[in-house]
Amino acid sequence: MPESPAHSPVDLTGKVAVVTGSGRGLGLAYASALAAAGASVVVNDLDESVAEQAAKSITEAGGRAVAEAVAVGTTEAADRLVDRAVEEFGRLDVMVTNAGILRDRVLWKMTDDDFDAVLTTHLKGTFTCARAAAVRMREQGDGGRLILVGSPAGQRGNFGQTNYAAAKAGIAAMTRTWSMELARAGITVNAIVPVAATAMTETIPAFAPYIEAMRRGEPLPDFLRKGEGFGTAEDCAALVPFLASDAAKDVTGQCVGIGGDKLALWSHPQEVSVAYADGGWRPETVAAAWHTSVGREPQSVGIPAPVIPEA
Repeated sequence: MPESPAHSPVDLTGKVAVVTGSGRGLGLAYASALAAAGASVVVNDLDESVAEQAAKSITEAGGRAVAEAVAVGTTEAADRLVDRAVEEFGRLDVMVTNAGILRDRVLWKMTDDDFDAVLTTHLKGTFTCARAAAVRMREQGDGGRLILVGSPAGQRGNFGQTNYAAAKAGIAAMTRTWSMELARAGITVNAIVPVAATAMTETIPAFAPYIEAMRRGEPLPDFLRKGEGFGTAEDCAALVPFLASDAAKDVTGQCVGIGGDKLALWSHPQEVSVAYADGGWRPETVAAAWHTSVGREPQSVGIPAPVIPEA
């Protein structure tokens, strides 16, 4: 792992990061990228052997990393992760909340347990880890970075993902809220919206044959890398060291997409069409005005299906 040059705008030498859910996939790519930029990293996974192997892969590449095996979602787990960073490396500068699970089912088949498990890991896990990190960063008094992991599902919704989409939408909202609350402390808060070939996306039929070909060493075609912004986990990793660095010291409250060859900024929800009625609205006047004013161009929902070129 080459050292980050001292003049680099993303040099993270001396910084300490926690990356939840970093035993494999996107989380490991984030942790590895932070270490390559000079940061010391606490790697986290529910499975201790997976976490240890991930930390080992980073240290063998020349980085600094330790493993902490714990399931995120509770205050106790968040405190353990922050405490481990401070015990091992003396401080905490970056918290990346990546840990997540899926329990996909349509609404009428989704159980309470399906809903609660996903919300606990994604939403409450993000909240508890961000809170513990913010407390520590404010005590240190020299700022910090919260990097939360969102999803296109949280921006647009996705069939069969009531729980996951709700959690990711909540993460986008928390990003914006916390960016305001933590501004005076010099702590930036941003969400990344990654799209990559992972265990979660390889189940999508349109992507499956291309992911399999990629595993055989074949490159992904441009229509995926550029058109869909879809690539490897490593393609998404560059955004994390940037947001953790001084180069992004003025970037906060943003939801930033990355995948393949594509980097994008997601807009905040905003009013796109407005109508007025003197004295207020009645059901009848809403019905009369809807299709010719506010509702004339309804907003789309769902993640657009990939457009696959004809052979």
